[in-house]
Amino acid sequence: MNPASLMTPTPSAPPPPTLPPAPQPTGSTRTDPLWKAAQSLEAGFLSELLRLSDPGPPESGFGGGAGEDQFRSFLFQAQAERMVAAGGIGLAERLYAGLSGRAA
Repeated sequence: MNPASLMTPTPSAPPPPTLPPAPQPTGSTRTDPLWKAAQSLEAGFLSELLRLSDPGPPESGFGGGAGEDQFRSFLFQAQAERMVAAGGIGLAERLYAGLSGRAA
């Protein structure tokens, strides 16, 4: 191997294209039923992601039992709703922007 070839920079690939930032609903749109529906859909999506990524109850120590299995979905839904309230992953904004543009 030629040591000089290690010092030569290799051409890098161009960065992938990105989407422009979605408009943030403000003011009266925060009470819009379409905005609430978009947030609800994002919370449902995040809840499902949390459910699928859950490793399950611990095998020892605290936890377990029928109650944990029955109420686990409520935990995921509550966590997802808090994630959306904190800004989420941007899905609600994209849905709202797309649907409100078509409704107009």
